[in-house]
Amino acid sequence: MDREQRLVERFEADRPHLRAVAYRLLGSLSEADDALQDAWVRASRADIAAVENLSGWLTTVVTRVCLNLLRARGARREEPLDTWEPGTELPDGVDPEQEALTADAVGVALLVVLDALTPAERVAFVLHDMFAVPFDDIAPMIERSPAATRQLASRARRRVRGAAPAPEADLTRQREVVAAFLAATRAGHFASLLSLLDPDVVLRADAMVVPTPQPVTLRGAEIVAESALAAVGRAGFAGLALLDGAVGVVMAPFGRLRLVLAFTVVADRVTEIEVIAEPERLRRIDLVALDA
Repeated sequence: MDREQRLVERFEADRPHLRAVAYRLLGSLSEADDALQDAWVRASRADIAAVENLSGWLTTVVTRVCLNLLRARGARREEPLDTWEPGTELPDGVDPEQEALTADAVGVALLVVLDALTPAERVAFVLHDMFAVPFDDIAPMIERSPAATRQLASRARRRVRGAAPAPEADLTRQREVVAAFLAATRAGHFASLLSLLDPDVVLRADAMVVPTPQPVTLRGAEIVAESALAAVGRAGFAGLALLDGAVGVVMAPFGRLRLVLAFTVVADRVTEIEVIAEPERLRRIDLVALDA
């Protein structure tokens, strides 16, 4: 088998793994696919005659492409998909539905927490904790020693898992109620939403949510349920998380945190919802990903 054929066959066989690595590093399916295309161009131009572990080598190539993208993202602080709203077409062919399904499978809140890590922390944590890549193999990718790479992964692990206590009975029940609220919103079940809301429920949204000149306050189960259903398109990019120790919802299209919903639950009913989108307020929230 010649070199080119060997590379083509190995890349195609490893494509699902390489795509999974790229997605968890970048948090966007479209960006992951772009990274794989770039990685293939680089790999096809390389001399692989001396490469024994071709799968490991391809993982390294993909990781380095993603690392460059993460560093560039941090330098620019740009959000190229900031203006996306459900129902609008994206000129680059991004499929919002597929993005949402993939994010939900991985864990929306996990992607949000990963996005807060430095590029080196994210690479160390994702490759070691999610794909069992040894620290000795990760270290050259991020130009660190194996010991320093281990420390980066440990630091990232603490940030991902947070210091939240094990859920107690009331927190477990709160999770059930909030999960039911999210499921009913996604399904468009108005009656189910009403059954979860206190008749006098209050929803408060800051000025960045709509946006509006002033914060918005809604009162009453029906109008709050209608408001939730109006955001059904965004719900595909939503997931559960601990927000300052309480169960809430994060919304993160393409892996970027946009807003959170903080819930107050009393006697198995939602009595208050606070919707937060102001960047400074979002940065102050202690967010911990919940296991799926």
